[in-house]
Amino acid sequence: AADKISLIPQDFFAELCEQIIQHLNHKIPGVNTAELCQRIQTSGTEINVGDLAKIANVVSFLFSTAARNNLSTEELVTTLSNAVTTLPKHAVQVIRHVWNEQGKSITVSEDARSMATVGQFLDIKWKLGVAMSSDTCRSLKYPYVTVTLKVADPSGQITDKTFEMTIPQFKNFFRQFKEMAAVLETV
Repeated sequence: AADKISLIPQDFFAELCEQIIQHLNHKIPGVNTAELCQRIQTSGTEINVGDLAKIANVVSFLFSTAARNNLSTEELVTTLSNAVTTLPKHAVQVIRHVWNEQGKSITVSEDARSMATVGQFLDIKWKLGVAMSSDTCRSLKYPYVTVTLKVADPSGQITDKTFEMTIPQFKNFFRQFKEMAAVLETV
């Protein structure tokens, strides 16, 4: 990941680091690497979303480990310069600045650690469609529901999960949600 960090302009890397700190502080549900990657690409830098996600995971691990060990800014920078010789100078400067400004705000509690093993639901979108025909059948007129769930995985990466359901599958899905809502009413 260190070689890919050198591709990212300093301002975008700083934004990534700040979003990671906000995620670790539970102020935002995750880091939208797809959106950030698109903006980096628009600025003329070639990087793919997979590489950016790897960088986000490395930086997130770095910050959370530094918080867990209560490292000062100088201890973090010294550890980085000793451990990672290929990290670009601008990246170390950004990490130093972000950690100095916001690093001490990271709280590492047992609750936060146990929550980190489960993703977080962010949004749901759906649409109803009808398959009119296919290459093997002239007249299908087959209705279906497409659902897209936006979730933040435990590392904070925001992803979309899309799936299609037949009408009977959707009715079962809906029935289960009604059962959950009924149980929640009793709590």
